[in-house]
Order: sequence, then structure tokens, then C-alpha cells
Amino acid sequence: MRHDMSARVPWFGIAASAGLLAGVVACLWLPTLAPWPVRAVCMAAGAALALRKPGLRWLGLALVGFGWAGLHAGWVLSTQLPARLEKRELAISGRIVDLPQSEPRRTRFQFRVDDSQNQLPELRGKRLQLAWYDDYDAVELGPRTQLRAGARWRFNVRLRAPRGLRNPGGFDSERYALAQRIAATGYLVDAETARQLAPPSGLQAWRESESARIAKGTPAASSRFVRALALGDTRFLDDADWQVLRAAGLTHLIAISGFHVGLVAGFCALLGAGLWRLFPVFARRMPRPQVAAVSAFVGAAGYAAVTGFALPTLRTGLMIAVVVVARCGRRPLRALDALALSLIAVLVCDPLSVLAAGFWLSFGGVAWLVWCLPGERTRSLWREFLSAQGVATLGLLPLTVVLFGQASLVGPLANLGAIPWWSLVVVPLSLFGTGLDVLHAGWGDWAWKLAAACFEPSWQVFSAMARSRFALYWMSEPAWYALPLALLGAFWLLLPRGVPGKALAAMLWLPMLWPDRDLPEPGAVQLTVIDVGQGLSVLVRTHDHALLYDTGPAVPDGFDAGERAVLPTLHALGVARLDRVVVSHGDNDHAGGFQAVQRGMPVLDSLTPAGSPVPARHACAVGQVWEWSGVKFRFLHPTPHFPYLKNEASCVLRVESAHGAALLTGDIGGVIERELVRRAARDLRADVVLAPHHGSGGSSDPAFVAATQAKVAIVSAGYANRFGHPRPQVVERWREAGAEVLNTADSGAITVWLDRHGPGVRERRRWQARLWDAAALRGD
Repeated sequence: MRHDMSARVPWFGIAASAGLLAGVVACLWLPTLAPWPVRAVCMAAGAALALRKPGLRWLGLALVGFGWAGLHAGWVLSTQLPARLEKRELAISGRIVDLPQSEPRRTRFQFRVDDSQNQLPELRGKRLQLAWYDDYDAVELGPRTQLRAGARWRFNVRLRAPRGLRNPGGFDSERYALAQRIAATGYLVDAETARQLAPPSGLQAWRESESARIAKGTPAASSRFVRALALGDTRFLDDADWQVLRAAGLTHLIAISGFHVGLVAGFCALLGAGLWRLFPVFARRMPRPQVAAVSAFVGAAGYAAVTGFALPTLRTGLMIAVVVVARCGRRPLRALDALALSLIAVLVCDPLSVLAAGFWLSFGGVAWLVWCLPGERTRSLWREFLSAQGVATLGLLPLTVVLFGQASLVGPLANLGAIPWWSLVVVPLSLFGTGLDVLHAGWGDWAWKLAAACFEPSWQVFSAMARSRFALYWMSEPAWYALPLALLGAFWLLLPRGVPGKALAAMLWLPMLWPDRDLPEPGAVQLTVIDVGQGLSVLVRTHDHALLYDTGPAVPDGFDAGERAVLPTLHALGVARLDRVVVSHGDNDHAGGFQAVQRGMPVLDSLTPAGSPVPARHACAVGQVWEWSGVKFRFLHPTPHFPYLKNEASCVLRVESAHGAALLTGDIGGVIERELVRRAARDLRADVVLAPHHGSGGSSDPAFVAATQAKVAIVSAGYANRFGHPRPQVVERWREAGAEVLNTADSGAITVWLDRHGPGVRERRRWQARLWDAAALRGD
């Protein structure tokens, strides 16, 4: 009986891999990390259960996965920079471990600190994400252009533990830092003291020099794509390029992925097997199937090295290694068993890989193909390709929507052309040129030029497809149950022909494709203070309309909150157009993202104070009143003919619903606050007030605070900002007046409802708590 039970749940079967994966996911998606003794006990108990109860081996491995992932996550989080070292100027030395990414005013790079006694113990051997900025008044590029991959440098830096913005639909940089083992982020100070200690060396240095050779030997129009496909060097792809790739659903083909590794491995396997066919005598020493397997692994390992051992290539290389070991051991291995064994190997080596979107797309895509397509080829190659494309598109669509919040409607059609042309023509030519150039400098130029010539016409076609109004469809953020329902619907739809009820299966997709947008009822209003760092942006929604008050900061040729924070939030909340944008005044931290918002979404109307440099259509002024869905909007400042005085000229907007009012104040200071108290004290009463000027010491006058009688005061400020906003005395002033004070730096995006249920508040960081959350780890 024991043998039979063990056979039903083998150590490396589907049930075992599913159990291990479930344990890892359960641990990493908890709101907080379990204490380390609990994690250790889970591992020990799970291992004992798996050994003693073969029928429950899947459950034992789930406990092992839970403990193993928890121990990994706990160790990585414990290596992050302690709070006492933040904001201090620190001297470090080490090596640049990736390709530096130069931008007009800064260069970003990853840096590994030396593991030596002359470094701070908290930083020894740690990976940092650093930036080197030019001075604001610089008229030419600074010495940061001398940075090269693989070089050793000494810097003076200011660091902080990884911390990012938290918004609906936004990029979670704190999760990324955990998955990448980044201990701190920071920037160089006193750049004159930066010194190179050793010239570039190693694999990364070779990649950078080879990338430069491709740029020199290839027409400029397409060299950036040849470098991306041959070396994984995507530094020279601009925002417009990525926008085309996303709209056409082709990002997975440009960014070096498991697909490219599999392609190289397959080519090497065919090459090895073909050589053995030409020289049958070689088979006396090693059979041809084993040679093909070893050749595939060598090719995959070599390509992973060429691309800098990126995580997607490592995952695929590990999967191929598992298959190679099985083949060399002459053990029969079904595709499903190979997938399960590969999954176990990846989770054992790196349980934090489940935090990356590529993990789910890689294993999910292979799992769908293995389940849906026959093991033996029964149709033409073209029909099998079409079937595989259809299965991958339908099966991975739910994951794509959840992971990226978007779907490309022309993606399936674009992939029909891109996959065979780029993968079978452009990529092999790019790699062939790289291989020839390794043998002798200059030999690969013709292959690179030919690859660029083959790529350019297809890029023109796909760019035209990406410009179609049907190309990219943004999806609202769905409820937690939408993904399992959609996956069940995909499973049902992909069942063999003749299975009944497939039309009903399509209904399981509705919670994902048409989620509830949580719109306010008529007469109610919803405000979302978006986390934009040191700046301001507020989305105001009624039942039928949307207004955006300010658009966040933007650094020239750098971070743009309009693009990185505001637009993703609008898309995630299902906002298809903005009926009105109010830019309170022209300061960058309020108006910087305006252009990005206009590019990314239809804006029907825009207002800003008269004299403001913001190119809005109209000027805001006292007396302007309108009503949407039973909610009244009214400007309280500036008065007509008020001079443009930057902060003091801010548009002050009162939003009044049937269930309460909100006051959006911009950056007004004490003088204007007292004037409002004198002129319109009754209009200042509001349930929710945006604390003026981010809670600065020159705002939130006591008379103004008392006049509002606010229940909630919200501060929009960046974490540890250089202005010290909000000032402690200002926070205390609002609290003494009876208001709950919330800060986006600690709460992430803050949503407030004014409806028949009374004022309701949701803080993004607490509502969707994650064990890697920086605010929770710091106790903010």
C-alpha cells in the first residue's frame, strides 16, 4: 500500500510541484512575514510529512515551500539598509554589475559593494541601485559618461532602503527590489570625489564593448534592436519604441526571454545531432540523443551568459538543464513531467522568482501548450503554429491583464508575423554575427547589417499596427476572484470540440474584462489622492464624470509622475477620459505631469490660474460653478484679476456632495488662508481637506484649520523629502482640531468616499498589505 500511495504522489510529479508552488505563493502573498521560528517549523514539519506520508506528499511540500520562501524573503529583507544609515553620506567601493543606462541628465546602474573589511558591515557585498546626476546648471555631460560595466569605482553616496510609490495599477518597486536582492537605492554626492579603481573587466564589460561594436557596424535606425536581440541590451530603446511593442503585444520578443533561450538551445541541439549524423562513428562514445541534449544545454548556458544572466534566461536554462540530466540518465520524461521538475528546480533555487511576471508567463505558457497540443505532430507545421499561438493568446490573456493591466487586440495578428520572422531570421543573424565577431573583430558586421535590414521593414508594419485605435486596450483593476474565474473559463474554452457550454464559459471572463469600477452613486463623490511623491494629484469622480486636480511632478528627461503614477491609476480605476483637469498653479510638483496626461488620455477641458505657464484652455476664478451627477464644484480662489503669485494664486476648489464636502487647496499659504476665512468662512467647512502646501510650516493657519472643521486632513508628500513636509506642528494642529491626518508617503494612494454610508477612507498600503511593504517594515 505504501508503494502505491507513493506512486500516486511522486517526489517530482505535477502534484508535488503544485504543492510546492502553492506553499511559496501562500507565504509571499501574506500581508506580513511569519516569525522565523514558524517558517523553520513549517519546513521541518513539511519535510517529515512528505517522507512519512507519501499520499500527503503534496501537502508536506506545500509546507516546505511556505517555510523556504519565508526564510529567503526574511533574509533578503534583513539585508536592506537600516534606517540609521539613511540620509548619511557614505563612502563605498565596488563594481558596476550591469550595463549603465545613461539619460540626458543622469546615469543609472547597479553596483555591488566590495566584501572587504574597509566597507561598512551593513553594506558589504550588497547590491545597490544608484544614480549619478549632472548638476542642474550643467551645460554639457559630466564625468558620469565614463561609467562602464565591470569597472570598479569609489563613490560617496546617500542611500535609503528600497521604497516606491503605491498606486492602483502602478509598478511595485519594493517587490522588484526584493526579487532582485537590492539592499538600497541612492545617488552620488560630491561627484568630484568619484574615482575609478580598476578598468572594466568580466562578462558585463564584454557585453558593453560588443554592444558598441554592433552600434558601429549597423545602421543607426535599427542598431538598437539588434543589440537588444543579440545581447539583451535594451538601453537604447526609447519610450516610443516600448509603446509600440506594448501596443502590438511584442514586448516578449524584444526583451530577452525564455523563448529566445529555447530557440538557441533547439538550434544547438539540431547542430549537435546533425554532426553525429554526418559522423556516425561518434555514436560509439555517446548516443545522439544525449549529444543533442548536452548541446542544447551548452547553447542555453552560453546565451544566458551573453545576455548577462538575466533572470528569465536563468529560469529557462535551469529548465533545460533538468531535461538534459533526465536525457543523459536515459530516463523517459514526458513534457508534463519535465515542466513539473523544472518548476521544482526553479522554486528550490529561487523561491522569490514567483514575484516576477516572467515566471508566470513562462510556466503558464508552457503548461497551456503541453496540455492543449498533441505530443506527436499530426498536422502541418503551419497549422500547429497557429494552434499554439491561439492557445497561448487565450490561455495567457488573464495573466497579462492581471500583471500588466492591458491587452493588445492586434497582438495575436502581430505575433503571427513577428514570431517566425524575428525568431527564425533576425535573432539567428544577430547571434551569428556576435559569434563571428568573437572569433575575429569585424567578421560579424555583415550578419548584423543583414539582421537590421530584415528587421526594419517588419518594424514599420508593426508600428502602423500599434497606431491603430484597436491596438491597446487598458483594463480596470479586477477583483481578486476575477483571475481564477477567467482561467477556469480559458480551460473550459480550450477543452476538445463537442464539450457543451462553451458559450457559458465565456461569461466567466466578465469579472476580468468588465470589472466593477466602483463608481459613486448619483449625489456621491469619490476622491483618490494619488501617491506621486513630493507633489500632488487628486482624481475626483462622480457617477458620470472625472476631474483631475493637479498632475504630479516631472523631472526633465527623468521621472514623470504623469506617466508613471497618474495614468496607471486612471487606467486601473477605469477612467477612459477626463472631463476636466485643474492645474492649481504652475509649479513643477503640481503641473509637471500635465503633458504626459494629455498625451495618454482624452482631456475635454483644462483650467489653471490666469498668468500660469501651464497651457490650459481656461483660467480658474471665483464664481465658476458647475454640477455633475448631483455634485457641485465651485472655485473659492483666486478672485478675478488676482495676480499670478505662484503658490498664492492656486486654484482652491470646493467639491460639495449630498453627503459631505471636500476642499482642494493647492499650495496656498497663511495669507490666502486668512483671507478665505474672512471672505468665505462658511464655504471652508468640509469633511475632507487637502492640507495646503503639503503641510509646510507657512500653511494650515490655525484660523483656517478651525474653519474647515475637517474630519480627515490629507497630506501629499514624498517620503523623507528635503523640505521636511509635513511639519510636525502642522500635523498636530490638524489633530487637535479633530481631524485624522493621513500622508501619502506612509499610506500610498488614499481614497475617500463621501456617500450615504458616511465618509469612508482606504489607504492603499494597508488595504493591500504586502510583506515587502517599506512603510510597514519601517514602522511608519
